[in-house]
Amino acid sequence: MKTTLDIDDELLVRAKALAARERSSVTALIEEGLRLRLRRRVSAIRRGKEPALAIYRGKGGLARGINSLSNQSLFDAADSDT
Repeated sequence: MKTTLDIDDELLVRAKALAARERSSVTALIEEGLRLRLRRRVSAIRRGKEPALAIYRGKGGLARGINSLSNQSLFDAADSDT
């Protein structure tokens, strides 16, 4: 499946260099990293050591004008200075 990711520039440079040294691709590195991370989380859950989820108990929700179903709306709000 194709998707778009926002990755830190320096991290991407390092990932490309590693992929080139290993004669692999950045996609393969990302997939490997996700598999490792997800496997570790499943192991923690099975051992009963799943981290507690942070729960927001405040009021108000999103600021007016932000569409929670739109990634672009959320990105724009995160990038704004207000």
